[in-house]
Amino acid sequence: MENTTSCSKCLYFEDHVVNSGKSKKDDGLCRFNPPVSQPDADAHGLWPVVFANDWCGHFTAQRMRLAA
Repeated sequence: MENTTSCSKCLYFEDHVVNSGKSKKDDGLCRFNPPVSQPDADAHGLWPVVFANDWCGHFTAQRMRLAA
């Protein structure tokens, strides 16, 4: 059963697109939180990767993705 407060229902969840251009089924990017810095100073930050059925304390009804 899918949780109604899962990341996939959040406005800030973005389907994760890999280099092949295909979306992965169970994961995505959290655009609520800022990119995570990397150990190397020249490396780019990365958006946190989350599973579609994950959840966090930031979820509210106002941040829920509207059904298309």
